[in-house]
Amino acid sequence: MNRIVLFLGVLSAAGLGSINTAVAQGLPKTQPKLLTIMCEEVKAGRNAEHSKYEAGWPAAYGKAKSPDYYLATTSLTGPNEAWYLVPSESHAALGESMKREDKDAALSAKLGKLARGDAKYIKASRTMQAVAQPELSVGAFPDVSKVRFFEVTTFRVRPGHETQFEEAAKTYAAVCKRADAKISYRVYALMAGMTGPAFLIISSVEDYAEFDQMLAADMAIWKEATPEEKGIIQKAGAEAVISSESNRFRVDPRQSYVPKETRESDREFWMPK
Repeated sequence: MNRIVLFLGVLSAAGLGSINTAVAQGLPKTQPKLLTIMCEEVKAGRNAEHSKYEAGWPAAYGKAKSPDYYLATTSLTGPNEAWYLVPSESHAALGESMKREDKDAALSAKLGKLARGDAKYIKASRTMQAVAQPELSVGAFPDVSKVRFFEVTTFRVRPGHETQFEEAAKTYAAVCKRADAKISYRVYALMAGMTGPAFLIISSVEDYAEFDQMLAADMAIWKEATPEEKGIIQKAGAEAVISSESNRFRVDPRQSYVPKETRESDREFWMPK
């Protein structure tokens, strides 16, 4: 995989101010303005081998003392894939990351060698880029170092109906706040990498059991919604949405590149024997 170094500020999914500030803070603490998602379709039966091989990238970045961290996840539902979540504060920050990698001849050579070897384990790959929609997002930004699972829902929207979808999303967010639902998610609009228009709804939990709470909260939110609010949401679902798909992912510590402080904060998880 050609892992272009993007600091997790893009995804977080981030008013981190500048690339220097982002580096100093390590993993993002607010929603990144840009998010790059690199998806690899892993061959059946090769997951463990792929995970072990992918550990070569964090090792290479660590040796180069790269400040460009990312989180790796593997699918629990849907296609057999590995997703790499790379945050950035801006396109300028992304460009600086690429320049930094290009200038490091040893790192570039190592990454090139790793990419060639990765072909043994994957069938296909895709890279997507998305921009944060904070006005549609709900709840506090999570402690990324403690996140263990993600749920990502992809909405494909009919061209020309983006505003209708956004209004429905704002309506749902307003109901969430009024119901005081214990729910949190980030919204991103796809800019490149797949057929659009499309939006990503990204939520995360520290324990898989929390998905039960999310389900209960969703039911409570719908019960709280007024007939008018339900009408806005249902109308958008019928007229604006072409399709939607939700899938869940598990954070893979072996494939992730995170700061030393993060690994030491939970050695059992981040540095398993």
